[in-house]
Amino acid sequence: MINLIFRRFIAKWISWIKFRNIPFNNQQKLFFSSSPLPIAGAFVTGLCLSLLFAACSSTSTVNSSNPSATPVSNSASSKATVVRFGYQKSNILLKTKGVLEKRLSPDSISVEWIEFPAGPQLLEAMNVGSIDFGHVGESPPIFAQAAGASLTYVAGIAASPAGSAILVPQNSSIQKLTDLKGKKIAFQKGSSAHLLLVQALEKAGLKYTDIDPKYLPPADARAAFVKGSVDAWVIWDPFYAAAQEATKARVLIDGTGINKQGGYYLTTRKFVTENPQTVKAVLEEIQNLEEWSKQHREEVAQTLSSVLGIDIITMRKATNSRTFGIVPIDDNLINLQQTVADTYYQLKLVPKQVNVRDGVLTKEQYAAFSPKI
Repeated sequence: MINLIFRRFIAKWISWIKFRNIPFNNQQKLFFSSSPLPIAGAFVTGLCLSLLFAACSSTSTVNSSNPSATPVSNSASSKATVVRFGYQKSNILLKTKGVLEKRLSPDSISVEWIEFPAGPQLLEAMNVGSIDFGHVGESPPIFAQAAGASLTYVAGIAASPAGSAILVPQNSSIQKLTDLKGKKIAFQKGSSAHLLLVQALEKAGLKYTDIDPKYLPPADARAAFVKGSVDAWVIWDPFYAAAQEATKARVLIDGTGINKQGGYYLTTRKFVTENPQTVKAVLEEIQNLEEWSKQHREEVAQTLSSVLGIDIITMRKATNSRTFGIVPIDDNLINLQQTVADTYYQLKLVPKQVNVRDGVLTKEQYAAFSPKI
């Protein structure tokens, strides 16, 4: 029990100290309003809650999308008894539905959920051993690998190009991409928004050095955008849909015709090597939920509207712009990801050349745990 409490304390401490990862209720207030939030108070509250929940047994939501699934069986004596899952708001449905808990509990494997504001923070936590599994866009793994992180790609995420955009104030003089020259643009460094901006600038014939980047996580970027401290904001759903509705921001361009890939589910090589059947079960449940969501968009929107506190009209918009599904890691996806890595290196945004295949397994290893897609 002491071990469990200490581990959760460390996860919370790392998230706050390095990334100001504010607990959900306070982060939601910060994002959807311009009121300042006492950071120290948020941290103390989050820490107390962490210790409280660590001392209590966690509850599971019963709503499995695959009730007939076979139990997990890891032969390794060091198999995990808990899967620490890092998630962002864009992936909160997986947590809300409780399908992983239902699938893994017969094998005495529990699930812990830790929320992050964006992919770079999530992968930093994975690198220091605070989480086992996570979902991010295409860019965070490149920055993480460039920093020496040992990460493993286990599945790709279907691209949703219309789910991210460059926003400008409604009355902004910025009318086309070339008008971004010399402007202050807010976005999370090393995120999918970062790549969208790079690609949009290239499309407009602009250089990255032509703009004034402001590296801010979603909540801080929104605050700066509302105050007029920046001229544009690059962001993804559900933040994108919510901000557009709340601030009446104008879409300069979205990812349609630009973005060719979505993101990735990642874990550590140690975790996937020691727990291939657990990884298989997790990916199967993710794919089942994605297939269900594709056919039940209204229910997805209703659920997320309630959980995230976003109005249903905005949530419907975000849900309808999303492409559901996961895709296998294959040569095509690896080559696309290598192009992303090369782009960041050429722009001197990462300190060294990244070889994406350093985070890739063999075809035989993927075949052992990848669901049939």
